Amino acid sequence: MTHPASGLGGVPDGRVADPGSARVASTTPAAAETPPAPSLANASPAAAAQPPASIALIGFGEAGACLGAGLAARGLAVRAYDILWNDAAARPLLQSRARQAEVVLCASLAEALDGAELVISAVTAGAAADAAQQAAACLRPEQWFLDINSVSPQTKRLDEQVVAASGAAYVEAAVMAPVPPAGLRVSMLLGGARAAELAPRLVAAGMRAEAVATRVGVASAIKMCRSVVIKGLEAITVESLRAARLHGAEDAVLASLAETFPSMGWTRQLPDYLISRVAEHGRRRAEEMREVAATLRDAGISPEMSDAAARTQDALIDAMGEAGLRYDESRAFSWRELADRLDAASKTLSGG
Repeated sequence: MTHPASGLGGVPDGRVADPGSARVASTTPAAAETPPAPSLANASPAAAAQPPASIALIGFGEAGACLGAGLAARGLAVRAYDILWNDAAARPLLQSRARQAEVVLCASLAEALDGAELVISAVTAGAAADAAQQAAACLRPEQWFLDINSVSPQTKRLDEQVVAASGAAYVEAAVMAPVPPAGLRVSMLLGGARAAELAPRLVAAGMRAEAVATRVGVASAIKMCRSVVIKGLEAITVESLRAARLHGAEDAVLASLAETFPSMGWTRQLPDYLISRVAEHGRRRAEEMREVAATLRDAGISPEMSDAAARTQDALIDAMGEAGLRYDESRAFSWRELADRLDAASKTLSGG
């Protein structure tokens, strides 16, 4: 977070793996590891497959830029379009990010998609449907549309219909951990009628992709149901530790959690990591949890925990905004510092 004078920042040592990733076993709960999923035989061996000749990214935020840089580093031609291009204040950051990634930044969606063999949609959950709709107007039958957005199965199925009308091939992808720091090696589960055909070509491009279903929606359901746990854990950690800090009980709470779940890292980096994810991406994660809630409702399940997690994620960002705080990835993040500064700001605002 940055403040006009100072800030709270990222987790020490850069980033700790997502609780859903097996990259750092000592800090991740075994129950939250990327789940096994049924595999489909690929249409051809990965060794014989060719990567897409050219790639276009819709969305050039954290995930898009990381994937773009990885693909460009492998010698692939990568272009990108982000709606923030239309924001004069945000454009210099996009341009700098594109230069660093060696990705060609385009001034329009049509320019980015023109001639691209593979189109990757990497936008926020709230923008996913609009991105598919706008892309469909530019897509051609020989193109692939890979939808990696964190949205409900029903949203993916609707997006499939929109893209299919253009003649392009739609494949959904469920991204099973944060894209940074894994980059191209982040686990992606693919779904769709041609998912098994695309998977080896993505593998040939350096990606970790596995086709798990011929029907769109299954891969997304895996991701959404997993998020009930992962993002729910983030939300309850925010709520628990903020209260514990105010009562002066946080050390005892964390020690007790560590005794009950000794492999998760409650007395090490896990609390900072979990709360930092909300502090950095809470608004986006709240959007995803509303998609999770929609997924549960579609299955006839009342999303009590998912709705609450979305409110908690939003509430932390609201509180930070009222306190004049923003996440600063250049500094080591401390959940205790965040809690103390939010408490001080609350007292100031209330006159206490």
